[in-house]
Amino acid sequence: MADTTTNPEKTTHFGFLTVPEKEKAKWVRRHFDSIAYKYDYMNTLLSLGVHYQWKRIAVGMMGLEPGRKVLDVCGGTGDLSRLAAEAVAPSGRVFLYDINWEMMAAGRPKTSALTCGDNVGYVQGDAEKICFPDETFDGAMVGFGIRNLTHFEKGFAEMYRVLKPGGVFMCLEFSEPVTPWFRALYDFYSFYLMPYIGRALADCGPAYCYLPESIRLFPGPDKLKAILENIGFSDVKYRRLTNGIAVVHVGKKGNPVK
Repeated sequence: MADTTTNPEKTTHFGFLTVPEKEKAKWVRRHFDSIAYKYDYMNTLLSLGVHYQWKRIAVGMMGLEPGRKVLDVCGGTGDLSRLAAEAVAPSGRVFLYDINWEMMAAGRPKTSALTCGDNVGYVQGDAEKICFPDETFDGAMVGFGIRNLTHFEKGFAEMYRVLKPGGVFMCLEFSEPVTPWFRALYDFYSFYLMPYIGRALADCGPAYCYLPESIRLFPGPDKLKAILENIGFSDVKYRRLTNGIAVVHVGKKGNPVK
């Protein structure tokens, strides 16, 4: 009798779309290629500049010291890398790690203009398979990028792997507002106004539909805290920013859970 069983192709989410798992990285690269040179401008416009404050708070929570070595995963145009470079100067090093070269190239002039800009290195690579050896870094951080991975838990596990024992971890990511009326207002803004502004000013409406959709599919703060602890991070804490629109998680490399 013939075998009638099927082996369906694994799928995952790209926003609210269902795509083949093996193709998500291609979708993400195409998405960021389309907005790379408008990314910083649009972020500042759509957040009214508040994203800079979020990033400064997040990097400040890491407690970085001069001379430390830091990895910025999914570092994009380098806002977090620049803040970290200032914190670890003059002898520390920051490596901006991203799969999308266009994003890194778009932000590089701003980094080069810093007095400590030479302390930032650039590496193109997959965040689910970080190319650095075990226990290389004193700090590892990711800002608004981990939800774009096909398997974000693998990205976190890789960050854990490359941290030295006692090294500090930070994740800054979007979430949903806590207050019901504010959440309703934010939903209207993100699902209706944001794509319209993206079409009008960046000729990129689909990119700004993907953004709120991907946020809704990402774990909330408590669930994410549990995921990080299960990977092995210890002393995990989080702080909500602007009523929960963004959340910072910080932790340290402890002993892996057996």
